[in-house]
Amino acid sequence: MQKHTRYLDLDPHIAEAIRQNSPDARAHENPYRTSDSAVKRRLPNIHDEATLTRPAFGRDIEKIINVPAYSRYADKTQVFSLIKNDDISRRSLHVQLVSRIGRNIGRILGLNIDLIEATALGHDVGHTPFGHAGEHFLGKLYHANTARYFNHNVHSVRVLDKLFRRNISLQTLNGVLCHNGEFAQQRLEITEMLDFETFDALVERCYTDEKVIENLRPSSLEGCVVRVSDMIAYLGKDRQDALEMGVLSTLECFDTEVIGNNNAQIINNLTVDIINNSYGKNRIEMSEAVFKDLKRAKSQNYERIYLNEGVISGAGNIVEEMFSDMYEVLLVDCLNKNESSPLFKHHISNLVARSKTITAQDYLKEEPNQIVVDYMASMTDSYFIALYEYLFPQSEKHIIAKSYCHDL
Repeated sequence: MQKHTRYLDLDPHIAEAIRQNSPDARAHENPYRTSDSAVKRRLPNIHDEATLTRPAFGRDIEKIINVPAYSRYADKTQVFSLIKNDDISRRSLHVQLVSRIGRNIGRILGLNIDLIEATALGHDVGHTPFGHAGEHFLGKLYHANTARYFNHNVHSVRVLDKLFRRNISLQTLNGVLCHNGEFAQQRLEITEMLDFETFDALVERCYTDEKVIENLRPSSLEGCVVRVSDMIAYLGKDRQDALEMGVLSTLECFDTEVIGNNNAQIINNLTVDIINNSYGKNRIEMSEAVFKDLKRAKSQNYERIYLNEGVISGAGNIVEEMFSDMYEVLLVDCLNKNESSPLFKHHISNLVARSKTITAQDYLKEEPNQIVVDYMASMTDSYFIALYEYLFPQSEKHIIAKSYCHDL
Protein backbone atom coordinates (compact mmCIF):
# COMPACT_ATOMS: atom_id res chain seq x y z
CA MET A 1 0.00 0.00 0.00
CA GLN A 2 1.19 3.49 -0.80
CA LYS A 3 2.62 5.16 2.27
CA HIS A 4 3.18 8.67 0.95
CA THR A 5 -0.14 9.60 -0.60
CA ARG A 6 -0.32 12.65 -2.84
CA TYR A 7 -2.68 15.54 -2.22
CA LEU A 8 -5.86 15.10 -4.26
CA ASP A 9 -7.17 17.88 -6.52
CA LEU A 10 -10.70 18.84 -7.42
CA ASP A 11 -12.09 17.18 -10.51
CA PRO A 12 -11.51 19.74 -13.34
CA HIS A 13 -15.19 19.61 -14.32
CA ILE A 14 -16.28 20.25 -10.72
CA ALA A 15 -13.74 23.06 -10.39
CA GLU A 16 -15.05 24.69 -13.56
CA ALA A 17 -18.65 24.35 -12.40
CA ILE A 18 -17.72 26.03 -9.13
CA ARG A 19 -16.04 28.90 -10.96
CA GLN A 20 -18.98 29.38 -13.32
CA ASN A 21 -21.56 29.26 -10.54
CA SER A 22 -19.60 31.40 -8.10
CA PRO A 23 -16.26 32.85 -9.13
CA ASP A 24 -15.46 33.71 -5.50
CA ALA A 25 -16.91 30.40 -4.26
CA ARG A 26 -19.35 32.35 -2.12
CA ALA A 27 -22.29 33.50 -4.24
CA HIS A 28 -23.52 30.06 -5.24
CA GLU A 29 -26.54 28.73 -3.36
CA ASN A 30 -27.24 25.03 -3.49
CA PRO A 31 -30.95 24.36 -4.21
CA TYR A 32 -30.87 21.93 -1.28
CA ARG A 33 -29.42 24.55 1.07
CA THR A 34 -31.29 25.23 4.31
CA SER A 35 -32.75 28.71 3.95
CA ASP A 36 -32.76 31.13 6.85
CA SER A 37 -36.47 31.57 6.24
CA ALA A 38 -37.02 27.87 7.05
CA VAL A 39 -35.78 28.24 10.63
CA LYS A 40 -38.01 26.55 13.22
CA ARG A 41 -37.97 27.46 16.91
CA ARG A 42 -40.03 26.22 19.83
CA LEU A 43 -41.24 29.65 20.81
CA PRO A 44 -41.99 32.78 18.80
CA ASN A 45 -39.73 35.52 20.11
CA ILE A 46 -39.13 38.88 18.53
CA HIS A 47 -35.54 38.82 19.84
CA ASP A 48 -34.86 35.65 17.84
CA GLU A 49 -36.02 37.04 14.52
CA ALA A 50 -33.35 37.33 11.85
CA THR A 51 -31.92 40.71 10.88
CA LEU A 52 -29.37 41.77 8.29
CA THR A 53 -26.63 41.82 10.91
CA ARG A 54 -27.77 38.74 12.82
CA PRO A 55 -29.18 36.06 10.49
CA ALA A 56 -31.32 33.20 11.76
CA PHE A 57 -28.70 30.55 12.37
CA GLY A 58 -26.10 33.14 13.28
CA ARG A 59 -28.24 33.73 16.34
CA ASP A 60 -27.87 30.05 17.20
CA ILE A 61 -24.08 30.45 17.07
CA GLU A 62 -24.23 33.32 19.55
CA LYS A 63 -26.60 31.45 21.83
CA ILE A 64 -24.36 28.38 21.91
CA ILE A 65 -21.06 30.10 22.59
CA ASN A 66 -22.69 31.97 25.46
CA VAL A 67 -24.17 28.88 27.11
CA PRO A 68 -22.17 28.13 30.32
CA ALA A 69 -21.59 24.55 29.16
CA TYR A 70 -19.62 25.88 26.18
CA SER A 71 -16.92 27.28 28.46
CA ARG A 72 -16.27 23.84 29.90
CA TYR A 73 -15.04 22.52 26.56
CA ALA A 74 -11.67 24.00 27.52
CA ASP A 75 -10.85 21.33 30.10
CA LYS A 76 -12.65 18.30 28.71
CA THR A 77 -10.65 15.45 27.22
CA GLN A 78 -10.65 14.95 23.47
CA VAL A 79 -8.53 11.76 23.48
CA PHE A 80 -5.73 12.02 26.02
CA SER A 81 -6.67 12.43 29.67
CA LEU A 82 -4.52 13.00 32.73
CA ILE A 83 -2.10 15.20 30.80
CA LYS A 84 -1.21 18.79 31.62
CA ASN A 85 -0.12 19.86 28.17
CA ASP A 86 -1.71 22.71 26.25
CA ASP A 87 -0.32 21.32 23.00
CA ILE A 88 -2.75 18.37 23.24
CA SER A 89 -6.25 18.86 21.84
CA ARG A 90 -9.09 19.50 24.22
CA ARG A 91 -12.69 19.40 23.15
CA SER A 92 -12.68 23.17 22.66
CA LEU A 93 -10.17 22.85 19.81
CA HIS A 94 -11.97 19.86 18.33
CA VAL A 95 -15.27 21.71 17.86
CA GLN A 96 -13.42 24.61 16.24
CA LEU A 97 -11.73 22.23 13.82
CA VAL A 98 -15.07 20.61 12.96
CA SER A 99 -16.51 24.07 12.36
CA ARG A 100 -13.60 25.16 10.16
CA ILE A 101 -13.64 22.02 8.02
CA GLY A 102 -17.43 22.01 7.79
CA ARG A 103 -17.65 25.66 6.78
CA ASN A 104 -15.03 25.15 4.09
CA ILE A 105 -16.95 22.23 2.57
CA GLY A 106 -20.29 23.99 3.00
CA ARG A 107 -19.09 27.22 1.41
CA ILE A 108 -18.05 25.47 -1.80
CA LEU A 109 -21.21 23.34 -1.87
CA GLY A 110 -23.33 26.48 -1.47
CA LEU A 111 -24.82 25.53 1.90
CA ASN A 112 -25.78 27.58 4.94
CA ILE A 113 -22.47 27.99 6.74
CA ASP A 114 -24.09 29.63 9.78
CA LEU A 115 -26.10 26.47 10.37
CA ILE A 116 -22.94 24.39 9.91
CA GLU A 117 -21.05 26.52 12.43
CA ALA A 118 -23.84 26.45 15.01
CA THR A 119 -24.15 22.67 14.77
CA ALA A 120 -20.39 22.14 14.91
CA LEU A 121 -19.84 24.38 17.92
CA GLY A 122 -22.72 22.83 19.83
CA HIS A 123 -22.33 19.18 18.92
CA ASP A 124 -20.29 18.13 21.97
CA VAL A 125 -21.61 20.37 24.79
CA GLY A 126 -23.11 17.27 26.40
CA HIS A 127 -19.84 15.36 26.46
CA THR A 128 -18.53 13.97 29.74
CA PRO A 129 -15.16 14.48 31.40
CA PHE A 130 -12.48 12.00 30.27
CA GLY A 131 -13.79 11.73 26.72
CA HIS A 132 -15.36 8.56 25.38
CA ALA A 133 -14.06 6.56 28.33
CA GLY A 134 -15.99 8.86 30.68
CA GLU A 135 -19.05 8.57 28.46
CA HIS A 136 -18.80 4.78 28.71
CA PHE A 137 -18.40 4.82 32.51
CA LEU A 138 -21.31 7.19 33.06
CA GLY A 139 -23.47 5.35 30.55
CA LYS A 140 -22.99 2.03 32.37
CA LEU A 141 -24.06 3.55 35.68
CA TYR A 142 -27.06 5.32 34.20
CA HIS A 143 -28.25 2.18 32.40
CA ALA A 144 -27.75 -0.03 35.46
CA ASN A 145 -29.97 2.28 37.49
CA THR A 146 -32.61 3.21 34.93
CA ALA A 147 -32.36 0.82 31.95
CA ARG A 148 -31.93 3.98 29.85
CA TYR A 149 -28.96 4.83 27.63
CA PHE A 150 -26.61 7.79 27.85
CA ASN A 151 -25.06 9.13 24.65
CA HIS A 152 -23.22 12.41 24.44
CA ASN A 153 -24.98 13.56 21.27
CA VAL A 154 -28.39 13.09 22.90
CA HIS A 155 -27.20 14.82 26.05
CA SER A 156 -25.91 17.74 23.97
CA VAL A 157 -29.49 18.27 22.79
CA ARG A 158 -30.68 18.13 26.42
CA VAL A 159 -28.11 20.76 27.43
CA LEU A 160 -29.10 23.16 24.65
CA ASP A 161 -32.83 22.51 24.66
CA LYS A 162 -33.81 21.58 28.22
CA LEU A 163 -31.18 22.66 30.74
CA PHE A 164 -30.32 25.98 29.08
CA ARG A 165 -33.43 26.83 27.14
CA ARG A 166 -32.15 29.26 24.57
CA ASN A 167 -34.75 28.58 21.89
CA ILE A 168 -32.17 26.94 19.62
CA SER A 169 -33.54 26.10 16.18
CA LEU A 170 -34.83 22.66 15.30
CA GLN A 171 -32.34 22.47 12.42
CA THR A 172 -29.35 23.00 14.74
CA LEU A 173 -30.68 20.58 17.36
CA ASN A 174 -31.26 17.96 14.67
CA GLY A 175 -27.70 18.32 13.42
CA VAL A 176 -26.37 18.02 16.97
CA LEU A 177 -28.41 14.88 17.62
CA CYS A 178 -27.37 13.21 14.37
CA HIS A 179 -23.71 14.24 14.33
CA ASN A 180 -22.25 11.01 15.69
CA GLY A 181 -19.07 10.50 13.67
CA GLU A 182 -18.54 6.99 15.00
CA PHE A 183 -20.93 5.63 12.38
CA ALA A 184 -19.30 6.23 9.00
CA GLN A 185 -21.47 6.25 5.87
CA GLN A 186 -20.28 6.48 2.28
CA ARG A 187 -23.47 8.31 1.35
CA LEU A 188 -25.49 10.49 3.70
CA GLU A 189 -28.97 11.28 2.41
CA ILE A 190 -31.12 13.66 4.38
CA THR A 191 -34.25 12.55 6.19
CA GLU A 192 -37.46 14.52 6.49
CA MET A 193 -37.25 17.63 8.65
CA LEU A 194 -39.34 16.86 11.70
CA ASP A 195 -41.51 19.12 13.80
CA PHE A 196 -40.60 19.54 17.46
CA GLU A 197 -43.14 17.00 18.64
CA THR A 198 -41.70 14.28 16.40
CA PHE A 199 -38.14 15.35 17.21
CA ASP A 200 -38.82 15.08 20.95
CA ALA A 201 -40.19 11.58 20.46
CA LEU A 202 -37.05 10.62 18.52
CA VAL A 203 -34.84 11.96 21.31
CA GLU A 204 -36.78 9.92 23.87
CA ARG A 205 -36.35 6.78 21.78
CA CYS A 206 -32.58 7.34 21.90
CA TYR A 207 -32.78 6.88 25.67
CA THR A 208 -34.77 3.67 25.49
CA ASP A 209 -33.52 1.85 22.38
CA GLU A 210 -29.77 1.63 21.81
CA LYS A 211 -30.24 0.79 18.13
CA VAL A 212 -31.83 4.16 17.35
CA ILE A 213 -28.50 5.99 17.68
CA GLU A 214 -26.93 3.93 14.90
CA ASN A 215 -29.72 4.83 12.48
CA LEU A 216 -29.91 8.59 13.05
CA ARG A 217 -29.53 10.62 9.86
CA PRO A 218 -29.46 14.45 9.64
CA SER A 219 -32.40 16.31 8.15
CA SER A 220 -30.23 18.86 6.36
CA LEU A 221 -27.19 18.77 4.13
CA GLU A 222 -25.56 21.10 6.65
CA GLY A 223 -26.03 18.45 9.35
CA CYS A 224 -24.54 15.85 7.01
CA VAL A 225 -21.50 18.07 6.45
CA VAL A 226 -20.94 18.42 10.20
CA ARG A 227 -21.18 14.68 10.63
CA VAL A 228 -18.43 13.95 8.09
CA SER A 229 -16.40 16.94 9.30
CA ASP A 230 -16.40 15.45 12.80
CA MET A 231 -14.55 12.41 11.43
CA ILE A 232 -12.20 14.47 9.29
CA ALA A 233 -11.33 16.68 12.26
CA TYR A 234 -10.36 13.91 14.65
CA LEU A 235 -8.75 11.28 12.40
CA GLY A 236 -5.51 13.07 11.63
CA LYS A 237 -5.42 15.40 14.64
CA ASP A 238 -5.63 12.47 17.05
CA ARG A 239 -2.62 10.95 15.28
CA GLN A 240 -0.77 14.23 15.60
CA ASP A 241 -1.54 14.29 19.35
CA ALA A 242 -0.48 10.65 19.69
CA LEU A 243 2.90 11.54 18.23
CA GLU A 244 3.21 14.40 20.69
CA MET A 245 2.35 12.06 23.56
CA GLY A 246 4.77 9.35 22.49
CA VAL A 247 1.95 6.84 21.95
CA LEU A 248 3.17 6.73 18.35
CA SER A 249 6.75 7.07 17.17
CA THR A 250 5.87 7.40 13.49
CA LEU A 251 2.87 7.66 11.19
CA GLU A 252 4.32 5.03 8.88
CA CYS A 253 2.45 2.39 10.90
CA PHE A 254 -0.79 3.54 9.24
CA ASP A 255 -1.63 1.89 5.92
CA THR A 256 -3.31 4.10 3.35
CA GLU A 257 -4.09 4.03 -0.33
CA VAL A 258 -5.88 7.32 -0.92
CA ILE A 259 -6.47 9.66 2.01
CA GLY A 260 -2.94 9.74 3.43
CA ASN A 261 -1.74 9.16 6.95
CA ASN A 262 -1.08 12.64 8.34
CA ASN A 263 -3.48 15.37 9.40
CA ALA A 264 -2.92 17.73 6.47
CA GLN A 265 -3.35 14.98 3.85
CA ILE A 266 -6.44 13.57 5.53
CA ILE A 267 -8.17 16.97 5.75
CA ASN A 268 -7.35 17.90 2.16
CA ASN A 269 -8.08 14.56 0.54
CA LEU A 270 -11.35 13.87 2.33
CA THR A 271 -12.53 17.44 1.72
CA VAL A 272 -11.70 17.29 -1.99
CA ASP A 273 -13.28 13.87 -2.44
CA ILE A 274 -16.50 14.93 -0.68
CA ILE A 275 -16.78 18.04 -2.86
CA ASN A 276 -16.06 16.02 -6.03
CA ASN A 277 -18.81 13.55 -5.17
CA SER A 278 -21.37 15.89 -3.58
CA TYR A 279 -21.34 19.09 -5.63
CA GLY A 280 -24.81 19.85 -6.98
CA LYS A 281 -26.36 16.78 -5.32
CA ASN A 282 -28.94 16.36 -2.60
CA ARG A 283 -26.58 14.23 -0.52
CA ILE A 284 -23.07 14.18 0.92
CA GLU A 285 -21.02 11.39 -0.60
CA MET A 286 -17.52 9.96 -0.82
CA SER A 287 -15.98 7.80 -3.51
CA GLU A 288 -15.79 4.09 -2.81
CA ALA A 289 -11.99 4.15 -2.62
CA VAL A 290 -11.90 7.03 -0.13
CA PHE A 291 -14.63 5.54 2.02
CA LYS A 292 -12.79 2.23 2.16
CA ASP A 293 -9.61 4.03 3.19
CA LEU A 294 -11.54 6.08 5.77
CA LYS A 295 -12.88 2.95 7.43
CA ARG A 296 -9.37 1.51 7.49
CA ALA A 297 -8.05 4.72 9.06
CA LYS A 298 -10.72 4.70 11.78
CA SER A 299 -10.00 1.06 12.58
CA GLN A 300 -6.27 1.73 12.82
CA ASN A 301 -6.85 4.74 15.07
CA TYR A 302 -8.81 2.55 17.46
CA GLU A 303 -6.16 -0.13 17.47
CA ARG A 304 -3.12 2.11 17.81
CA ILE A 305 -4.43 5.17 19.70
CA TYR A 306 -7.83 4.95 21.35
CA LEU A 307 -7.29 1.62 23.09
CA ASN A 308 -4.07 3.06 24.49
CA GLU A 309 -5.34 6.49 25.51
CA GLY A 310 -4.35 7.67 28.96
CA VAL A 311 -7.59 7.14 30.87
CA ILE A 312 -8.05 3.59 29.56
CA SER A 313 -4.47 2.43 29.74
CA GLY A 314 -3.31 2.03 33.33
CA ALA A 315 -5.64 4.43 35.18
CA GLY A 316 -8.87 3.30 33.53
CA ASN A 317 -10.06 0.93 36.24
CA ILE A 318 -9.46 3.52 38.95
CA VAL A 319 -11.33 6.21 37.04
CA GLU A 320 -14.27 3.89 36.46
CA GLU A 321 -14.39 3.07 40.17
CA MET A 322 -14.29 6.80 40.95
CA PHE A 323 -17.23 7.40 38.61
CA SER A 324 -19.17 4.71 40.46
CA ASP A 325 -18.27 6.10 43.91
CA MET A 326 -19.28 9.62 42.97
CA TYR A 327 -22.48 8.56 41.23
CA GLU A 328 -23.63 6.60 44.29
CA VAL A 329 -23.01 9.45 46.74
CA LEU A 330 -24.66 12.08 44.55
CA LEU A 331 -27.68 9.85 43.93
CA VAL A 332 -28.19 9.38 47.68
CA ASP A 333 -27.88 13.14 48.17
CA CYS A 334 -30.48 13.74 45.49
CA LEU A 335 -32.92 11.18 46.91
CA ASN A 336 -32.48 12.59 50.43
CA LYS A 337 -32.63 16.19 49.20
CA ASN A 338 -29.38 16.93 50.97
CA GLU A 339 -29.07 20.66 50.28
CA SER A 340 -25.53 20.76 51.68
CA SER A 341 -24.37 18.44 48.89
CA PRO A 342 -22.38 19.82 45.95
CA LEU A 343 -25.24 18.49 43.82
CA PHE A 344 -27.41 21.25 45.28
CA LYS A 345 -24.84 23.91 46.16
CA HIS A 346 -23.00 23.73 42.85
CA HIS A 347 -25.05 22.02 40.17
CA ILE A 348 -28.66 22.90 40.91
CA SER A 349 -28.00 26.42 42.21
CA ASN A 350 -25.72 27.21 39.26
CA LEU A 351 -28.15 25.75 36.76
CA VAL A 352 -31.03 27.81 38.15
CA ALA A 353 -28.95 31.00 38.19
CA ARG A 354 -27.36 30.58 34.76
CA SER A 355 -30.16 28.94 32.86
CA LYS A 356 -32.67 31.66 33.83
CA THR A 357 -35.40 29.40 32.45
CA ILE A 358 -35.58 26.64 35.05
CA THR A 359 -36.50 26.61 38.75
CA ALA A 360 -35.14 24.33 41.43
CA GLN A 361 -38.64 23.15 42.24
CA ASP A 362 -39.33 22.10 38.66
CA TYR A 363 -35.88 20.60 38.12
CA LEU A 364 -36.16 18.42 41.23
CA LYS A 365 -39.19 16.76 39.63
CA GLU A 366 -36.76 15.13 37.19
CA GLU A 367 -35.81 11.50 37.76
CA PRO A 368 -32.94 11.56 40.33
CA ASN A 369 -30.53 9.57 38.16
CA GLN A 370 -31.02 12.10 35.38
CA ILE A 371 -30.10 14.94 37.72
CA VAL A 372 -26.91 13.11 38.75
CA VAL A 373 -26.06 12.44 35.11
CA ASP A 374 -26.64 16.10 34.23
CA TYR A 375 -24.17 17.09 36.94
CA MET A 376 -21.47 14.54 36.21
CA ALA A 377 -21.63 15.04 32.44
CA SER A 378 -21.20 18.79 32.95
CA MET A 379 -17.90 18.40 34.77
CA THR A 380 -14.51 19.09 33.29
CA ASP A 381 -11.69 16.64 34.01
CA SER A 382 -10.26 18.93 36.72
CA TYR A 383 -13.65 19.50 38.29
CA PHE A 384 -14.25 15.75 38.54
CA ILE A 385 -10.88 15.19 40.22
CA ALA A 386 -11.41 18.06 42.69
CA LEU A 387 -14.93 16.93 43.58
CA TYR A 388 -13.83 13.36 44.13
CA GLU A 389 -11.13 14.53 46.52
CA TYR A 390 -13.73 16.62 48.37
CA LEU A 391 -16.25 13.78 48.63
CA PHE A 392 -13.70 11.11 49.52
CA PRO A 393 -10.84 12.82 51.38
CA GLN A 394 -9.65 9.52 52.89
CA SER A 395 -9.74 7.55 49.65
CA GLU A 396 -6.61 5.91 48.36
CA LYS A 397 -7.85 6.41 44.80
CA HIS A 398 -6.05 9.33 43.22
CA ILE A 399 -5.63 10.58 39.68
CA ILE A 400 -2.21 12.12 39.18
CA ALA A 401 -1.92 13.93 35.88
CA LYS A 402 1.42 14.15 34.12
CA SER A 403 2.78 17.63 34.66
CA TYR A 404 4.62 19.78 32.13
CA CYS A 405 7.90 18.81 33.80
CA HIS A 406 7.32 15.09 34.34
CA ASP A 407 10.11 14.15 31.94
CA LEU A 408 12.75 16.48 33.36
